[in-house]
Amino acid sequence: MNTILKKTVFAALCSVSLGAAAKDVDPESGFIIAPDWELVKAQCTVCHSSKLVTAQRGSRKTWESIIRWMQATQGLWQFEPEMERKIFDYLAANYPPGDGYRRKPLPPELRPPQ
Repeated sequence: MNTILKKTVFAALCSVSLGAAAKDVDPESGFIIAPDWELVKAQCTVCHSSKLVTAQRGSRKTWESIIRWMQATQGLWQFEPEMERKIFDYLAANYPPGDGYRRKPLPPELRPPQ
């Protein structure tokens, strides 16, 4: 197989692989469409842009600490346990830690005063 043909085949295989791995995204909010995405959209976008959520990455523990901080300092309401579980499951599954993370969360001493 010549070099040009090899590169073409490789490019085609890569695009097929990437297409299969691509996730559907809500065009309005940018949230990944997966179980409970509408619940997360409804709860999170009451107070801030969906971009604030979709730009973040974290483990379940990280997402929990972010939400606990919002509840303690920003007036976020408490969630029913089942709703909270669904929110954490969605965020941890669809916005996990990774290379695309824009920055680490600020440590408490660097956050604005309450």
